[in-house]
Amino acid sequence: MHDAASTVITLAALRAHGVRVAIDDFGTGFSSLSYLQRLPVDTLKVDRSFINGLGHDQENTAIVEAIITLAHPLGLQVVAEGVETTAQAAQLRALGCELAQGYLYSRPLPAVDLCGLLHAANAALPLAV
Repeated sequence: MHDAASTVITLAALRAHGVRVAIDDFGTGFSSLSYLQRLPVDTLKVDRSFINGLGHDQENTAIVEAIITLAHPLGLQVVAEGVETTAQAAQLRALGCELAQGYLYSRPLPAVDLCGLLHAANAALPLAV
């Protein structure tokens, strides 16, 4: 991010080729609201440190809600990182978060095991009527 103009050009070129771009760990470190104006991104990934306190820490809950509320009018998807409980998942759904990742769904897997997991999940879905 030392050369923002070059970064914008590179990200725009990637998007033109169908690559979706996400800002990881949004709300921590070097993430900035100004990036949302300047960078051609598709998704904000909410850092797990905010998800850990979701539901029982009012400040963390407010931060997650604010990120979701900010992202949607800008046309951005939101991914919650580090979801470990069904209570966290339910709270995120209630706040309007579209996507989540974390141990609630699966531990990290080798690609071959992931393919098997996705195949089993797809087979378990009811057929459309």
